[in-house]
Amino acid sequence: MADAGHKNPPTVDGNSFVAMCLARAGVDKMFGVVGIPVTSLANRAVALGVRFIAFHNEQSAGYAASAYGYLTRRPGVLLTVSGPGCVHGLAGLSNATANAWPMVMISGSSEQSFTGRGDFQELDQLAAVKPFSKFSAKATDITKIPASVFSVIDWAVAGRPGGTYLDVPSDVLHQTVDESEAERLITQALNSRNKDLIEKPRINYSEIQKAVELLRTAQRPLIVFGKGAAYARAENELTKLVESTGIPFLPTPMGKGLLPDTHELAATAARSFAIGKCDVALVVGARLNWLLHFGEPPKWSKDVKFILVDICKEEIELRKPCLGIVGDAKDVVGMIHKEIKDDPFCLGRTHPWVEAIKNKTKDNVAKMEAQLVKDVVPFNFMTPMRIIRDAILGVGSPAPVVVSEGANTMDIGRAVLVQTEPRTRLDAGTWGTMGVGLGYCIAAAVASPDRLVVAVEGDSGFGFSAMEVETLVRYQLPVVVIVFNNGGVYGGDRRNPEEITGPYKDDPAPTSFVPGAAYHLLLEAFGGKGYLAGTPDELKSALAQAFTARKPTVINVTIDPYAGAESGRLQHKN
Repeated sequence: MADAGHKNPPTVDGNSFVAMCLARAGVDKMFGVVGIPVTSLANRAVALGVRFIAFHNEQSAGYAASAYGYLTRRPGVLLTVSGPGCVHGLAGLSNATANAWPMVMISGSSEQSFTGRGDFQELDQLAAVKPFSKFSAKATDITKIPASVFSVIDWAVAGRPGGTYLDVPSDVLHQTVDESEAERLITQALNSRNKDLIEKPRINYSEIQKAVELLRTAQRPLIVFGKGAAYARAENELTKLVESTGIPFLPTPMGKGLLPDTHELAATAARSFAIGKCDVALVVGARLNWLLHFGEPPKWSKDVKFILVDICKEEIELRKPCLGIVGDAKDVVGMIHKEIKDDPFCLGRTHPWVEAIKNKTKDNVAKMEAQLVKDVVPFNFMTPMRIIRDAILGVGSPAPVVVSEGANTMDIGRAVLVQTEPRTRLDAGTWGTMGVGLGYCIAAAVASPDRLVVAVEGDSGFGFSAMEVETLVRYQLPVVVIVFNNGGVYGGDRRNPEEITGPYKDDPAPTSFVPGAAYHLLLEAFGGKGYLAGTPDELKSALAQAFTARKPTVINVTIDPYAGAESGRLQHKN
């Protein structure tokens, strides 16, 4: 018989152990949808000081985790149930990897002893995540949890950031281990973390010298930077480089704000001219993919020399630039600036290239302002976008985070809305992903609690994740969602009469939604505030009230259904 006075040592189960390891690794936020077998894991994490943001759908939670990774430089963590929960979470994981943002997806999985026999929600989840995960681990036993947790976190931020995956079977979540043994395993795993993963690549100084020489001898240099530079926090170094050399700059859509869009050397409004005429382009933290027309003619000159700065050696090998520099964007740009400072050069305001870009910018801005200045009712896209732009600029600093999603709404918003601070624009990104809107809003509100979050959404984009407005109300997040309601994808029924035929010709068009949908009432169902706006005064009043209140709000903006156009690749007329 056991001694009545003898107590068994305290134990922890797998749920608590995963939560302990996450907290020890510095995770302070998690996003997800709970259920069997991970509800306890979420509760234990909350008890250890991790804020858990519970969603309605793993897709939106995953998009939130991916954006949180971008905004904070620490892996956004998504928690899902097994099987279908893991599959829904793949949307966020793949989005993180496509955009090169650090994210960890943790999924429960079915019991190992029943593998292959049709257990509850059984799926080979390691195989399912393989195309989207840069590293995956499965904790097959409770003792493997610490090493597995730390490895997925480290791999997510290593080199080019991306999505990683941790699989925790339900039987492992219910195993127990003594508390003292748990502490020993955590210490052991912390001490054996792979330090090489976290180290930045060494920058080759001779390549810095070559880059400076190419910029110095260029007739028409251009600095292009993307969200990789934003992720690397390279704004101060880029500002010094641009202002000391007088070289014009062009941000990609999510690079906007690293230097203010209003800067005198910004070439955004002269984009086609700048990329078509430049002879040397320093491209920092941006890939020469579809967003930059692959760096090829006819958009770019056939003789342009690219200096490509990227954290990923394989990216440089793929693009074959004139000069490639592997390294962190902030470090490389800092070294280029330092090298130039020893023997300075500056294009100056009267340099023909600087003047040509300024003149082109002035012309294009004047053309756009001529359209923006008119109050068109029923609303086109331009009139409400101008009113929104002015309201956002009126907030001052810290500037709101703008989440932009949709077809026309995002395209026009990219040209009209002004970013003045880094990492204040989130949009469909590298993959052109629709459905990110509410997840990104929630991530931004959680990552930057001092900033207002303003989503400018098409009605189609909003529909993907609209139920997450309840999540905004539940956590009382300062998010204002503006829905451009034009009755469908691109704007309702755009078919030619000859296309309207066949046995189902009386059905709504594939692009149509219910006309006059009352999206603003959706939020009011949960206790938030909704506004309907169809005139400039109604929209100005709604924005003023919503921006002052800083509470969950939906503003339903009625747009003329014939005002939009089909949209896909970036269209730039300038």
